[in-house]
Amino acid sequence: MNLNRRQFLIVSGGLCGWQIAVSTHPGLSGGNAASQHLSTSIQKSEEELIPSPVAVAPPGLFAPVRGDTRIVVISDLNSQYGSTSYESEVKQAITLIPGWEPDLVLCGGDMIAGQKKSLTKTQIQAMWSAFDINISNPLRHVNIPFGFTIGNHDGSGIVYQGQYTFASERKLASDYWNKQTNNPKLNFIDQVNFPFYYSFIQKNIFYLVLDASTHIISSKQLTWIKNSLASDTAQKARLRIVIGHLPLYPIAVGRNNLGDFLSNGETLQLVLENYKVHTYISGHHHAYYPGKKGRLELLYSGTLGAGPRKLLNDNISPSKTLTVVDIDLHSQTTAYTTYSMKTMKVIDIKTLPKFIGKVRRKDI
Repeated sequence: MNLNRRQFLIVSGGLCGWQIAVSTHPGLSGGNAASQHLSTSIQKSEEELIPSPVAVAPPGLFAPVRGDTRIVVISDLNSQYGSTSYESEVKQAITLIPGWEPDLVLCGGDMIAGQKKSLTKTQIQAMWSAFDINISNPLRHVNIPFGFTIGNHDGSGIVYQGQYTFASERKLASDYWNKQTNNPKLNFIDQVNFPFYYSFIQKNIFYLVLDASTHIISSKQLTWIKNSLASDTAQKARLRIVIGHLPLYPIAVGRNNLGDFLSNGETLQLVLENYKVHTYISGHHHAYYPGKKGRLELLYSGTLGAGPRKLLNDNISPSKTLTVVDIDLHSQTTAYTTYSMKTMKVIDIKTLPKFIGKVRRKDI
């Protein structure tokens, strides 16, 4: 009995000592492994809650990481006056667009080839029908909203002696876009003057579309611009983007003459900056350039149709382009991925001029 009791005390003491050692030395504890396992599980759970960046593009093309919002920007789709056909790059772009999975397509204007007095009503209607078949309807079919600005070849806003010089073309453009079956699937805020100037909102981004089909922004439209951008809807949005056909400043050969850029570009820029507009998107110059002036980003969208142009002070051969814009709403930044439609390779921003006139490259 005494021996058994002594053995019991020795064994019990050893076990107590081991428990004390385990509790004071994590390396001896099996609980440490369990703790590590629990910590790893929690970490994995937290990581699973954070979505991984997704890179999306049509098969075979460079895939940019998708932002909170993705826009595909196209512009200047037309060919020669009166044409009812589109060049291969236009058709290819429309086929590829769904592969980038955009939230919106924006067009910088010149969707048809008007602005010629000899064109008849039948010819202009035929051009809009061709646009519908080749561009508008395919995008509607895959439920991609289509925002656009009217270009000088769609319905020029030139005024002479108080009258629109191309009033009939403007009416036919309005007839096309206000036809119920041609609904561009936009969430309109103001469409009183649609399709010439209007606003819409999508995914907490406010879009203002100008009638910049001529170099003059009227005082009436300028007042509308200020009132629209000052609205609660515009100012409470996470980002504001403005689009018009003519740019604020010239950047392309043959487009640096009066009439090919806005005559009151400086004034408009100050207005846009005052109301915290992030980017002004334009067409008309048939040349891609990711620019910036002051606090305003300037996206000069290249052409998909006929006549790509060289940048001023640059000898690189011009090319037809399409730009994918990815927007990070948290940082309020944009990332451009621009493809040459000839090679389908991404254009390296570093190969473009650092400055063109008053405009500097976006990354500088």
